[in-house]
Amino acid sequence: MNCYFDEYRVDAEAFELWRGEERIEIQPQVFELLLFLINNKARIVTKDELFEQVWKGRIVSDATLSSRIKTLRQILGDDGTVQKYIRTIHGRGFRFVAEVRESKNEQQSQSLSTTELKRQPAPTKYAKSGDVHIAYQLFGDGPVDLVVAPGFVSHIENYWDEPHLAHWLGRLGSMARVVIFDKRGTGLSDQVSHLPGMDERMDDVRAVMDAVGFDEAVVMGISEGGSLASLFTATHPDRSKALILYGAFAKFTSWFPTTESLQKLFDYIEASWGSGESLPAFAPSMSNDVSYKTWWGKFERLGANPGAAIALMRMNSQIDISDILPTIRVPTLVVHRADDVLIDIEGGRLLAERIPNVQYVELPGVDHLPWVGENSGAILDAIETFLSGTPQFHKVNSVLATILCAKLTGVEGDTTPEQWADLPEECKHTLRDKLLLFGGREVVASGEYYMASFDGPARSIHCALELAEVLQNFNSPVQIGLHTGEVELVNDHVRGIAVDIAVRIASLPRAGEVFVSRTIKDLTAGSGIVFEDCGVQDVGTTEAWRVYRVATPRAP
Repeated sequence: MNCYFDEYRVDAEAFELWRGEERIEIQPQVFELLLFLINNKARIVTKDELFEQVWKGRIVSDATLSSRIKTLRQILGDDGTVQKYIRTIHGRGFRFVAEVRESKNEQQSQSLSTTELKRQPAPTKYAKSGDVHIAYQLFGDGPVDLVVAPGFVSHIENYWDEPHLAHWLGRLGSMARVVIFDKRGTGLSDQVSHLPGMDERMDDVRAVMDAVGFDEAVVMGISEGGSLASLFTATHPDRSKALILYGAFAKFTSWFPTTESLQKLFDYIEASWGSGESLPAFAPSMSNDVSYKTWWGKFERLGANPGAAIALMRMNSQIDISDILPTIRVPTLVVHRADDVLIDIEGGRLLAERIPNVQYVELPGVDHLPWVGENSGAILDAIETFLSGTPQFHKVNSVLATILCAKLTGVEGDTTPEQWADLPEECKHTLRDKLLLFGGREVVASGEYYMASFDGPARSIHCALELAEVLQNFNSPVQIGLHTGEVELVNDHVRGIAVDIAVRIASLPRAGEVFVSRTIKDLTAGSGIVFEDCGVQDVGTTEAWRVYRVATPRAP
């Protein structure tokens, strides 16, 4: 429902006040006050009515009401002397006295402005990622393509039911063609029988980009989605023009610093998930807004069921992408509120410190949700400035990759290492079939070494276990080392310190074993892979690395 007075337009559905083409920042409570006065413009509205409607019957002082009236008058360019729009009737209440013209959106569809159209919910479609359907929406008409990775849980259709969020998305749509999606296991995407690791989540991003025809895009991660966005950008710089991180972190301890604090969340999920009582932990400024709390409770219920929410948080608790931050080569914007109630400011500062070619914007505020709070517009301003000023990214040959190094050990009693060239052709074909199955790419097969690269660490581990078994069946035992790091692509070969580390790690296990670096362990959170700590080892760098043995059986 739209209504107009003088040069102002009040959009009740979007919860917005406009002066011409300019949206005016207004607190939700002050907007409710304006809306109630307009809806009752034919009569005097008493203070008691305002207390009941705007403050939902809570006990507040007359001074509080007077303060909100004064704020509203200032926003409208009015004051207590002129009283052009809001007239005080002493001893009785207030009355809205300007001439108001009304127009319903559904009756005026032909006259909707471009800005209004951008706020209409986009149709939900599905992209196929393997056997999983990923729900997504595409909207906006800006000059840039933008993919938004959501936080903890999401429900893309429920987004548009919340006016602040609908407006926030609408403004994003004025800057870019935007695709939003629900991660597998959440919202409208398929529920899954196991926790998705980062490999699968990166596959989901690619599937959505393919579905909407984005060859490359700016990738944005909000909150926990920042880890996925960062890893995707480092792994697939060919598909990433730039990176935007809001309220994000590299280490889970920036979210829950202790196991006790995390347990409190688990207790809440078990007892009260869907009630909306967690709202103060995400948006303190909205904690007294009953309607917002109701929406937030629905957001929880639609985002994930309690069991899935707990499982997702257990996976999230293992997140640590610190080691890969320096491998992000695209232009990056990091935005964080200084007193973010959920993600500690040091989490944002660490991202800005470790990522090259970064712009860091630190804003005041306590709300974690970017679409609420007095400076939600400033967050959008920072994004818009970054998108409009991002230089053309010159592609480089360096990418984040997982390197598998397999070293033939020879049969027991034979002191001469076996050579890959001597393996039976049947064995070689079987190995290459396994490599293809797990998305690997052979880069070296000579002497006693076999090397392959992968774009996901979890699938590289599953492939390594399969390779070890195949070679054992051919009486050719092997020891395997894995490491994820930045490599340089040169023709069909890879080189760099990450390759050297993988080779050194491959020298550590016994025949038939698979060892991985600390980075691999940190990046496979949620994959179900079990590791045994093998201590700190010399891998030929200035820094000693903690190494782990893969203890889990291979994936079915």
